[in-house]
Amino acid sequence: MRENVIRDKSFDFAVRIVNLYKYLIGNEKEFVLSKQLLRSGTSVGANVEEGLSGQSKKDFVAKLSISLKEAKETHYWLRLLYKCEYIDKKMFDSIIVDCDEVIVILTRILKTSRNNLEIRNVKCRNLEVIILISTFLHF
Repeated sequence: MRENVIRDKSFDFAVRIVNLYKYLIGNEKEFVLSKQLLRSGTSVGANVEEGLSGQSKKDFVAKLSISLKEAKETHYWLRLLYKCEYIDKKMFDSIIVDCDEVIVILTRILKTSRNNLEIRNVKCRNLEVIILISTFLHF
């Protein structure tokens, strides 16, 4: 299988989230925020996987957009857990860097993909206009 940075990083991030979840429920006895963190943090990679096997470029963009939203939600839960003193500064600083990195990569991928889609759409519209004009000229 070809190396894919966002696939690998989002998977590794999900593993860290699962381990943090286990710590929170085991050591901190925190069950509500940790469940939210688990859902959003593991959803990032799941949506990346779906997007990579999408049926179209639009499908890819839609799934990675969901991944980005989930990563940003995860960022929120991590900040909240830190501010509420469920995780210490060392834990927070370590995992928030990974979260930020995933957000940056997803943002770049989406920007590039949306630009490529827009360029493709403009080319298709230009081709349609050319076909219409040539059809009109042949009559």
